[in-house]
Amino acid sequence: MDTDSLPARSQRRGIYLLPNLLTTGCLFSGFYAIIAAIDGSFERAGISVFIAMIFDGLDGRVARLTSTETAFGKEYDSLADLAAFGLAPAIVSYQWGVARIAEYGKLWYRFGWLAAFFLRRCLRAAAGQVQFARAGQALL
Repeated sequence: MDTDSLPARSQRRGIYLLPNLLTTGCLFSGFYAIIAAIDGSFERAGISVFIAMIFDGLDGRVARLTSTETAFGKEYDSLADLAAFGLAPAIVSYQWGVARIAEYGKLWYRFGWLAAFFLRRCLRAAAGQVQFARAGQALL
């Protein structure tokens, strides 16, 4: 069979399984951290966030190594990151610390809630600035 007569195989578009399975693992780990925190199992919640970090580190690398990067994968990864590293740690910290500070009075409860909110926002803003700075260096 002559290989010159075969048409050139173009890059397929679509959803690729392996990187998106790793992203789904990250999303599930974040979701499980939320459920574990609500149940009061903070050790399992912390481990779940750590597992989400491992999945998040692998999904982009696998997509680049296998040349299966897609726009859907990037958006799906952003959604998984929001759930696993934005929502889950906020709920874990609220359930672990802020919900119990209410035993000391309404004023302490409000202060704890406000402090947790600002701390989380400051950490997220700092992470965003680091990513922005790295992207700026890549352009230079």
